[in-house]
This record gives sequence, C-alpha cells and structure tokens, in this order.
Amino acid sequence: MTEDHPAESVWDYPRPPRVEPSSERVEIELAGVVVASTDRSWRVLETSHPPTYYLPREAFAAGVLRPVAGHTWCEWKGQASYLDLVVRDPSGADRVAARAAWTYPTPTAGFEAIAGAVAVMPALVDRCTVDGEVVVPQPGGFYGGWITRRVTGPFKGGPGTTGW
Repeated sequence: MTEDHPAESVWDYPRPPRVEPSSERVEIELAGVVVASTDRSWRVLETSHPPTYYLPREAFAAGVLRPVAGHTWCEWKGQASYLDLVVRDPSGADRVAARAAWTYPTPTAGFEAIAGAVAVMPALVDRCTVDGEVVVPQPGGFYGGWITRRVTGPFKGGPGTTGW
C-alpha cells in the first residue's frame, strides 16, 4: 500500500463486480521469462475476492498465448475462453502453463473494457508482480485473484469459503 494506492478491504468491493483501469506496473514471469508487462491494465473487483488483473493482449510477448479448447461461464462477465502460456526455457525446452490465462472476447454489459484482455492465474506461473511486489495467489486454486499488501481479507477460495 502506498499513498497512491491506500489499503482496500475486499469486503468493500461491490457485487456485482466493478471494472476499473489501473496504471500499476504489472508483470508476469514463466520459466525466467517476462511473458507480459504493462502499466495499462484493468482490475475486476468483487466482494470477498482480491483483484483480478486483465492485461491488454499487446502486453504479452509474441507467441506466448496459445488458445485451447473449452469455455466456462461467469454469471457477471459471460463466456470465457482459455489460453496456455508457452515459453522456451533456457535449456531450449518449451514450458507450458496449461490453461493459465483466460479472456472474455465478448463480455456482458458493464464489462466491455476487458473485451479481449487477458487475465492470468498467478498460481500457475512462476511470478506475478504489481509495482514490483510479488503477488500471492488467491487461495483454493479456482479463482484468479492477486493478493498484495494493498488488499485485506479474509478472501474467498480457501477451505470453508464456498458458501460465501
């Protein structure tokens, strides 16, 4: 938390969620490679969840996003499509973070700002940072929230929280 970004309780976030632009420096690393970097993203803020960051496609290095089959449905944002993140590691082998990213090509009303933007599950990559701070993944392995010092919980996702 900084003067520019005061502490936020996830219990003050709205339901349905809100989308807001962010100028924070967001970076994503896989196999020692920065696969995405931007200071122009969007945060989706929903009650009980840490923010999920959506990055413009152009923030991703060429060739790292690989579409995969299958979709899911979000009651707020609509139909999501999934992507693998693929990089060549220093040994020359491909490293794949399977279904680590998702996008809403045509989100529902109110979420148009994130159309085509890409979110990444922090637990499935080596490191995500926000303004240089290493992100802690939202607990539980299902949700894609990014926990930083800026946000306080408790957070949905861990054992016993499915009914929240």
